[in-house]
Amino acid sequence: MSLQPLRTHAPDFVPAPITDDEGGAMLRAALNLFTKWQITDDEAALLLDLPLRTYRRWKAGQPGRLDRDAKARLSNILGIHKALRILFSEPSRAYGWIKIPNGAFAGQTALE
Repeated sequence: MSLQPLRTHAPDFVPAPITDDEGGAMLRAALNLFTKWQITDDEAALLLDLPLRTYRRWKAGQPGRLDRDAKARLSNILGIHKALRILFSEPSRAYGWIKIPNGAFAGQTALE
């Protein structure tokens, strides 16, 4: 019987690219989240690294093709939301967190 070496690290994981349909679903979810966060179009455009005009076109249901960076940003924003919902049992605390001053950010809000 031959012994196999013990793996000491995780195998390299390469996720599948986010499809256009998945990107569209993430965009719709993020738009709903921005409403719950009560952020302005200017703030949302900044989070997505978009010109305000482009964000408003997306918000109106005309996103066009979402590039890899946009999909990654949407994924990160939704990941933050998921983590907040895990940390806070009260949804209002999770939604309000982005605008509450935080000592971890030198008294600024996460949005700032």
